[in-house]
Amino acid sequence: MLNVLVCDDDKEIVDAIEIYLVQEGYNVLKAYDGVQALEMLKENEIHLLIIDIMMPKLDGIHATLKIRETSSIPIIMLSAKTEDADKILGLNIGADDYVAKPFNPLELVARVKSQLRRYTELGNISEDSSNVFKTGDLVINDDLKEVVVDGNPVKMTPIEYNILLLLVKNQGKVFSINQIYESIWNEDAIGADNTVAVHIRHIREKIEINPKEPKYLKVVWGIGYKIEKL
Repeated sequence: MLNVLVCDDDKEIVDAIEIYLVQEGYNVLKAYDGVQALEMLKENEIHLLIIDIMMPKLDGIHATLKIRETSSIPIIMLSAKTEDADKILGLNIGADDYVAKPFNPLELVARVKSQLRRYTELGNISEDSSNVFKTGDLVINDDLKEVVVDGNPVKMTPIEYNILLLLVKNQGKVFSINQIYESIWNEDAIGADNTVAVHIRHIREKIEINPKEPKYLKVVWGIGYKIEKL
């Protein structure tokens, strides 16, 4: 059974989310501030975190920053704020998805399922296949779910990995923002621009020597992105 940690200072929201997730077969652990969430992560095997941004003691932003130092588990952020700036901030510091309050519980459950599916697939290693994709000194071993640049392993979140894998497997092909979003998130690309752009920037920061002058991950202005075939 997969463990989902729900962290929000509003106990009614936590309890409501728990009801829906338990109905889907997930085990739910609960925390009410960022400090408690970090303690729960140390003491338990957590497969996904749902965390509110505004909380006492330690907010969701700083808690996520701390978590990302050691863990790549999927993180879905909740916030009563709906401005793009808050969504971008959450994605910038390592969140995989963002849901604005008030939210439809069924939509949240769908997003949990989507993130967990990608995360668990990253751990499924096939012994009978060898899927290694290479361009220049960038190598992805999809059997090991490993990214190596210039001989050094690069740690990525599941979303970052899947975007990079999509582009590397199709070297030279230009993907629009909508194509990337729909391929990775498996949903219609509504308001996808900022979401994809943030993840692309993160990937560049991890694989490029100089992200401002990328060797691998190129933008094709007005069209989209591609991985250069080297």
